[in-house]
Amino acid sequence: MTVAVEVVRSGLVESVHEASVVLFDSASGPAHVWGDAGVVAFARSALKPLQATAMVRAGLRLRGAELAVACSSHDATEAHIAVISGILAGAGIDAGALQCPPALPGADDARDRYVQGGGRVDALHHECSGKHSAMLATCVANDWPLGSYLAPDHPLQLAIRDCVEDLTGEKILGTGVDGCGAPTYVVGLTGLARAFSRLASADPDSVDGCAAAAMRAHPVLVGGVGRDVTEAMRTVPGLVVKDGAEGIYALALTDGRAAAFKIHDGGLRAAPPLVRAILAFWGVDTDASAVWDRPPVLGRGLPVGAIRLRGDALPPADTPS
Repeated sequence: MTVAVEVVRSGLVESVHEASVVLFDSASGPAHVWGDAGVVAFARSALKPLQATAMVRAGLRLRGAELAVACSSHDATEAHIAVISGILAGAGIDAGALQCPPALPGADDARDRYVQGGGRVDALHHECSGKHSAMLATCVANDWPLGSYLAPDHPLQLAIRDCVEDLTGEKILGTGVDGCGAPTYVVGLTGLARAFSRLASADPDSVDGCAAAAMRAHPVLVGGVGRDVTEAMRTVPGLVVKDGAEGIYALALTDGRAAAFKIHDGGLRAAPPLVRAILAFWGVDTDASAVWDRPPVLGRGLPVGAIRLRGDALPPADTPS
């Protein structure tokens, strides 16, 4: 049975999003499944902590705020851009080397200030520029070519691919092009949950644990103020969580409990109630995170409904095979 998230307006269920969910109690294997545990999908930006870990394994020396923004789908606020510019400067790279698409800041206030100050679209302000900056810095550290760093057969991307297979414990089932131009991989929900379990439970000072530690320490850099991934990490100690386009999501705690889900129609607005329900299933105190429990449905700017989990809790789970 899939999990259903309802969009309710003025007392009427207006839309329903269905999701498949896989939960781990540890990195050993799935403990609970809702829907299809065999679902595979492009991991999109949920892959970023794995990509960052691969780069650290390959010799990238970023830690703390710089590593957090390497894992981010950021709002391109002044704080984000300052950290990313520092990554580029530290590696001796000009922002013109970034091959992500040009964009404006994602946060309304940051975009207004940027445009009013004469700013124009550029790659630095794309939400994936932190990852791309880290990719370039990894190339510099290894004396790898910069101009072809997004090619699937580039040494950087081959190292990332090997690391993704190692962390997920599964062979990659396909390769595509993400929205930012970087390779993205088809992975299973089980593998994605396993990878997050391994990263979140690793020693924070270890090569495999430092990306998760950076995300926990700098949640605003992973998304932005008010973003559900940021607010979840700010309010739940030890949580690591990352969203991806088209409804892919993964989260984990320091004790190895982890989850991955795919919202089948790609509607990420269904994710916050799902995250809260998963944390409640684990017995995690989520009182502080009520701000992202039920995103409001608005009418004339005022709440007239909510996006909520059907039944307000996860239904009985299927037994993993």
